[in-house]
Amino acid sequence: QVQLVESGGGLVQPGGSLRLSCAASGIIFSGYNMAWYRQAPGNQRELVASIATGGRTIYADPVKGRFTISRDNAKNTVYLQMNSLKPEDTAVYYCKGSSYYAGDYWGQGTQVTVSS
Repeated sequence: QVQLVESGGGLVQPGGSLRLSCAASGIIFSGYNMAWYRQAPGNQRELVASIATGGRTIYADPVKGRFTISRDNAKNTVYLQMNSLKPEDTAVYYCKGSSYYAGDYWGQGTQVTVSS
């Protein structure tokens, strides 16, 4: 059974930092491209950052220079370090694993709220 479990969300003040984690099980993690998405109320789910099996990273423009995605294949975990957080970063953050052969798997999401 495939599971992606996010953690690390919470309430933080503007300018603060959070680190999200997504622990995967039931998949050969090193063979999956991993990504973080977010969805704010009333908005569509959008890509935040992705990291390929080889380590190449892509970032959405609004988070460039503030967020860093990384992966630890030994721990089957992908991370999202979020710095200089803004109120507009408030959303539910989802982890996604993608494989050409097996398709996509999603986590259940973790809430991030940036507010003073």
